[in-house]
Amino acid sequence: MECDKCGRDAVMQAAHSGSHLCETHFCRSVEKRVRRRIRADTLLDPKATPESPETWVIGLSGGKDSVVLTHILDETFGQDRRIEMLALTIHEGIEGYRDESVDACIELAAELEMRHELVSYEEEFGVRMDDVVEENPENMAPCAYCGVFRRDLLEGYADKYNADKLLTGHNLDDEAQTALMNIFEGDVKQIAKHFDASIGDFEERAEQDDFIPRAKPLRDIPEKEVALYAQLMELPAHITECPHASEAYRGEIQKLLWNLEENHPGTRHSIMAGYEELAELAADRYGGESDDTSDLGGCEQCGSTTSSDVCRKCRLLESIQAV
Repeated sequence: MECDKCGRDAVMQAAHSGSHLCETHFCRSVEKRVRRRIRADTLLDPKATPESPETWVIGLSGGKDSVVLTHILDETFGQDRRIEMLALTIHEGIEGYRDESVDACIELAAELEMRHELVSYEEEFGVRMDDVVEENPENMAPCAYCGVFRRDLLEGYADKYNADKLLTGHNLDDEAQTALMNIFEGDVKQIAKHFDASIGDFEERAEQDDFIPRAKPLRDIPEKEVALYAQLMELPAHITECPHASEAYRGEIQKLLWNLEENHPGTRHSIMAGYEELAELAADRYGGESDDTSDLGGCEQCGSTTSSDVCRKCRLLESIQAV
């Protein structure tokens, strides 16, 4: 196959568009789409100045998605004095797997001369995911525990560092899977919440107290393209699946999407195009009800915002410590 743009050997064929691209034009295509998403989402506040810069906290796990995101953000904004970027890595306590990915994070941050902070479940919560999986007091998938703990640390440290935006490396496959899961579960309020938290208007969201808007600049890029970009750019990504990954329902949705995409190229893009419009309508319908803070208070144990006396994270920790 030859590149459609220059005639050199193509490294990939995009089934959804039919295009063939060489290494150079493929990498440019990925970067162009990420930057287009950043512009479309108005990620950088027009009011930001070198004297009053924005702070962006990037969730850097060391996997392909977060490494590619961090690299492209540095390429795009590394010299922009209107932005200060900080990479935050969370060590869940998974022997072997996370140790190697932390090394990748340290290597990348050093190469980019980016501020890098490392926190762990063990230091923050007194637990390690290896032990949680073994004990499993709630009889849940490991991802259910890990997601709650990781989200708490991401949001907590983003607040600690006075972040204006929290950026994560969710790709097109991740977002399309979440969209289908929400639709299949009939959870319209969750759809509205998903829109508000990661797709909605940043300026409007930033005006709400105690909320740090999230951004997902890779959400237009298929997972395989993210992996290929990381390989071609020789980025220090740790491309290995977590040994505790066993979220059965998401796995079923993932396989369903793979089959649909193979038979009907462009399915993921179509799902997200329609989902974002539907999600916006759902958010308008509930008028912010999905994030209504009128009945929220502070967790009695940690102070985190919650609708209950004790937040989900603290309830899980209590269950684990009781074993």
